[in-house]
This record gives sequence, structure tokens and C-alpha cells, in this order.
Amino acid sequence: MTAEAIAAGTGPESQDDRGGRGGEDGGGGGERPLRIALLSYKGNPFCGGQGVYVRHLSRELARLGHSVEVIGAQPYPVLDEGVPLTELASLDLYRQPDPFRTPRRDEFRDWIDAVEVATMWTGGFPEPLTFSLRARRHLAARAGQFDVIHDNQTLGYGLLGDLGAPLVTTIHHPITVDRRLDLDAAEDWRRRASVRRWYGFTRMQKRVARRLPSVLTVSGSSRQEITDHLGVRADRIDVVHIGADTELFSPDPAVREIPGRIVTTSSADVPLKGLVHLVEALAKLRTEHPDAHLVVVGRRAEDGPVAQAIERYGLEGAVEFVKGISDAELVDLVRGAQVACVPSLYEGFSLPAAEAMATGTPLVATTGGAIPEVAGADGESCLAVPPGDAGALAAALGRLLDDAELRARLGTAGRERVLARFTWARAAQGTAELYREAIARQAHGRRGPRAAAPAAAPASAAGSATAVRTDVPRTDPPRGGGGRR
Repeated sequence: MTAEAIAAGTGPESQDDRGGRGGEDGGGGGERPLRIALLSYKGNPFCGGQGVYVRHLSRELARLGHSVEVIGAQPYPVLDEGVPLTELASLDLYRQPDPFRTPRRDEFRDWIDAVEVATMWTGGFPEPLTFSLRARRHLAARAGQFDVIHDNQTLGYGLLGDLGAPLVTTIHHPITVDRRLDLDAAEDWRRRASVRRWYGFTRMQKRVARRLPSVLTVSGSSRQEITDHLGVRADRIDVVHIGADTELFSPDPAVREIPGRIVTTSSADVPLKGLVHLVEALAKLRTEHPDAHLVVVGRRAEDGPVAQAIERYGLEGAVEFVKGISDAELVDLVRGAQVACVPSLYEGFSLPAAEAMATGTPLVATTGGAIPEVAGADGESCLAVPPGDAGALAAALGRLLDDAELRARLGTAGRERVLARFTWARAAQGTAELYREAIARQAHGRRGPRAAAPAAAPASAAGSATAVRTDVPRTDPPRGGGGRR
């Protein structure tokens, strides 16, 4: 069914858009709650979209009455009350302040640890493979405790075959897209060789993805990319839109709007995020709007294209980077901006766009990847520009800074769009329905018709690992996933 039909609560159901499906129990029909294992090989909610996904989806699934246990590795997810975390520790080779560290001899526990270190030593990124192997071993020891296993884009060899329960896998977007953009941005053959080695795990992910019975993704654009880049059959892919926490990300007239402030979320060293084009646009914009300045939620790179552009255009005092801020601080930062901007060359969904719109802050966004699915049409709920076009970015930003009425109209329309289409409650309902269909397919031994199946009643979590919670923010590896904060 179309997004418009979902928003209106009418129209026939479709496998391609699950954002508005399901009742209060996440699938309708009064089925019993599910016991869900949600796997996350990395989950920092302060600098990675995968961590945001795990936190909010697990919370909303629990609110629907399901029993959800997150099984994750460092950086561990920060979860909400009522969702247990089982720590499946890696060697944490990329932790700050000593990334790419060599572990002490007494840290090695088994052959998987040896594989992890050897891959890192040779320039590769080992965590998707090694987490999948540890997860397989852990799940085998807990056979029968889960009704469904949900993998959040690990796509490792260890998740193939019988895991003791049906597997549903989320692919936010193919990491091969990141690989291509990083190769395009590489300045010489040495850097290109390094990029190819780092992204070596994408060969594994491509092989694994083709063998998965059920793939879930977050946008129609990502669905097409998964088919084109990974070779997954379209009939194995379902779309469930994710969204913003609309209670947290909401307008607040009491927050003072700061003239000239533009806010964006980006990692400075990730070409896919397009920050260098926004910096160039800011330089153009300040010739007519000298008070225009940029706040970047993300890590500042001390060298590279973004740092060089800031120095080249004399913008040291006009670009500020902030990281590790709380959710409340982030929301007030976005509320206080006159304009939010998503300059990405590509996005599989774009949580920053949905979150900015949910606060009522007017948005300038590119048309890269799935961003138009989230942001809407140019002039209706955002101003849209081509990706990589600094001149178009500058013109759109200037237009909004000059027109308070336009800012108010787009901000109101953006909030309404998110409320109608992109919330975590709707995402949890659609995801739970796909869980039931995966259970039914496995029971019938085929892809089969999309019908709900009964599930066993929830049981208490038990197993070889200790279920604990943590509220300590960690840092993600420098590559291998999308950014948020």
C-alpha cells in the first residue's frame, strides 16, 4: 500500500511497505508475544545509525508485549528500560584512545580472537565475521529459547544454516555503496588499495545476503540497491520504514532560534555524507549572509578534504563540531537552528532528516538515495537539491535564511510528514508482522504465503552470557556502517 494510504489507514496491504501495519500486539489477530533475539555487532547510538535502530526498535517491540533480548558486541548498545543486553564481547580493537591496538596475550580466548586480530593486522575489518561466529556459538547453546532471530546487518558466515529459529536480517543499505564512494575519493593508489582491503568483508556480506530467506530494509531505494549490488532476489526483500522518536524530537517554542545557524549530522571523513560540499556551500553563503555558521554533530577530522576546505575558505570560526552529546542536547541543538541540512551523496534512509523534520526545523536535503522518500517533495516539506552541488546547497540555504514564512511552512509540513509515516511504533508493528511470516515460512518449509503463525509464550532469558545493561557510550570503528551523530 502507498505511504499515503498507510497514513490514511486505508487501502490493501502490501509486502513492500510495512510502516503502518499491525495492531497493538505487533501483528494483529491476538497472537501470543514473541521471544526475539536482536543481534547487533556494533551499537553505539551516538555515532552510528545501527545503534539508533537497535535501541528504538527493541524498545517499541517490548512495548508491543514481545520479549526482546539484544545480543551485541562493542561498542555496546545503549538500551531503554525493559530491554536486556547480553554482551558478546569482541577484542574491541578499535576502542579509543587506542584504535587498531594489539591485544595482550592473556586477552586471547580462542581461535575466533586470533582471526579477529589477524584480519585487523592485514588491514581488514573483522567484526562482521567474528561476531557472526560468536553469535552462532551462543545461539547454539540456547537452542529453543527464541522464536525468531533478527540480525542487524552483520551478514557474516556464522549466521548461515540452522540457528534454531527463523532468521530475519535487516540491511540498511549495501556497504558496497560506501566502498565505491570511498574509492572515488581516494587520492592515490595506496589509499585505494587500503580501501579495497578494509572493505574486504563486503564480499562475504554479498555471498551471505544471497542465501538469506528473509531480508528487511528501510526504504524502497535501499531495496533496489540490495538487488542491484548484492544480487538478492526482490521477492525476498520487504520494506519497513523506520523513523524518529517523535516524543523526543518535537517542537519547543521556548528554545531560542539562533540567527544564521545551520545544523547537520556527519562524520567528517566519510565521503558519502557530503560534508565537504556543505562546507563549500557555507563559504558561498557567507558572502551574502555573514552570520551563517554551521554546527556539525559528529567527529572532526584533523586532516582530509573537509579540514582542508575549512582552512581554504577561512571558515575556522564558522564551523563547529560537537560529539558525544545527550539526546536532549541534540534535540535542543536542532530546535535552535534556523535550518537543518542533509548534504549526503547517498543515504539508505536518513534518520537525521526525519529527526530534524520531527522538531519542526526546516530542512534542506539532497536527492541522494532514499532521502526523497523521507524528506518529501521539493517545496512541500523540504527544499531538495542534487547531491554534490555546493552552489545549489548555498542557494537553498540562503532562500530559507531569508524567508521566515517559508521556514515556518516547511517546518510544519515536515513534522506532519514524519508523524504520518515515520515513527518507531509503526516500524515495530511492521517488523513484528514480518517475524510471524518468517516463522510461518519455516514451519511450512518454504517462502510461502504471507500468513501469521502462532508463537510460543515468552520465557525468561538464560544462557551462557550474562544479561547486563550499560549506559557508557563507546566509539564505533572508523568504517563499516552508516553515521548518525
